[in-house]
Amino acid sequence: MSHLFPTYARWDVTPVAAKGAWLTDNSGKVYLDFTSGISVCNLGHVPDQVKQAVEEQLNQFWHTSNLFQIELQEEVAAQLTAASGLDLVFFANSGAEANEAAIKLARKATGRSKIITFFDSFHGRTFATMAATGQDKIKTGFGPMLPTFEYVSLNDWKALEQTLDEDTAAIMFEVIQGEGGINSGEAEFLQKAVELAHQKGALVIIDEVQTGIGRTGKAFAFQHLGLDPDIVSTAKGIASGLPLGAIIGKKELATAFSPGSHGSTFGGNPVALAAAKATLQTIFNDSFLDEVTKKGAALADMLETALSAVPHVKKIKGKGLMIGIELDGEAAPFVTAAREKGLLILTAGTHVLRLLPPLTVTKEEMEQAVDVLADVLK
Repeated sequence: MSHLFPTYARWDVTPVAAKGAWLTDNSGKVYLDFTSGISVCNLGHVPDQVKQAVEEQLNQFWHTSNLFQIELQEEVAAQLTAASGLDLVFFANSGAEANEAAIKLARKATGRSKIITFFDSFHGRTFATMAATGQDKIKTGFGPMLPTFEYVSLNDWKALEQTLDEDTAAIMFEVIQGEGGINSGEAEFLQKAVELAHQKGALVIIDEVQTGIGRTGKAFAFQHLGLDPDIVSTAKGIASGLPLGAIIGKKELATAFSPGSHGSTFGGNPVALAAAKATLQTIFNDSFLDEVTKKGAALADMLETALSAVPHVKKIKGKGLMIGIELDGEAAPFVTAAREKGLLILTAGTHVLRLLPPLTVTKEEMEQAVDVLADVLK
């Protein structure tokens, strides 16, 4: 009998070791891991440079508190601001906590309460981020949601224009909806949405928890479209599997997050920050990101070629190494079939297979994954 709450539909896989794109279970079976811990292990499992940085920090100190000056916080904050073009950072422990902080900051900075998000979005499972999420299944059974969120369809300009008004504190969106189905916001729609929000005195929050830290071939996905966010949330890939999240915001918001206004006991933990610093030193590099772009295009081309004749494959979509295979039926059975053949993949929504290989994936590993996918989908 398990002593864990049954909150996860767990796979019958018990990991005992992992390195790079490969994971070994307790039976000795080896899997090619195209989940990356759900876009977390962007440098693959146990990257050497991150392991070394963590070991060095473990030998210094693990935790003090945010009452102290912590040099690593300033160093990682500088990496994030330089890569994003924004100014200030608050550290949390997860994507949900980062989005919670973003919502609080937007409401406090504007003095407004209404926040507009999008159907099929996913922003977390705290009460505020659950309310922000545009999927009813996330909210079932938890009673009334916070009343200040309104939802419109992604890429529906008329609906957004009618909803966004002088009472709106912020619009909040993912450039590519991860959990919702690898749905991309159209460039013109998102650009106009940002412009309209600013015209109305509202802030723009971009949720980069899954799309950030190099996943799409840029440091952050909003940079593909030249968007001007006020707040960006990030987590997942930031520290190669150690718990860390952050919001990055404009300096004009500093007064809204004055001492005592928000906090986190473990946010900005030095061990997680050591992992983050080493991770970002590798990923926030133009040549590394160019390689991600090339790998993403190559993987998409391989999939198009291998699956073009498969009738129930409708579309290959996504950006960089965040790729969805849209099917005409349920995706979950193919996740199971691929796992049985040694390939770990995910779903996104009900009809999309989601591929999130490490950004360090090789051509040979991509070819092997495509061969398995072609086999199970045919």
